[in-house]
Amino acid sequence: MSISPFASLSDLPTLPIWDGVLARAVQGQQITMAIVELAPGSTVPEHRHPNEQLGVVVKGSMVFTIGGSRRELVAGDTYNIPSNVPHDVVAGPDGAVALDIFSPVRADWAKFAPGPPRPPVWP
Repeated sequence: MSISPFASLSDLPTLPIWDGVLARAVQGQQITMAIVELAPGSTVPEHRHPNEQLGVVVKGSMVFTIGGSRRELVAGDTYNIPSNVPHDVVAGPDGAVALDIFSPVRADWAKFAPGPPRPPVWP
């Protein structure tokens, strides 16, 4: 059986990363791409990981703190988180959707029990 190189976001399982924060991950051999949905006012507590992380806000807003620098980000804004740098996020009043890229793959996400696929809030 071969796996298709194509998928619709609505067909991907949801990963409940934190309360009010769901991710849909596409795993490559060396990178993870994730569409992350943040409910209004939800928080991603300060954490760090060995993965480099690049991202762009595609919908809504969030207040992002990276290595002590804090900034409100809106759709179209990008961020760059080096390996092992502490960071946290608070979603804006309308929530947010972000596209995140991690290298190497987010192997630690295997611990989350995937939820059923459902329609995404974006696009």
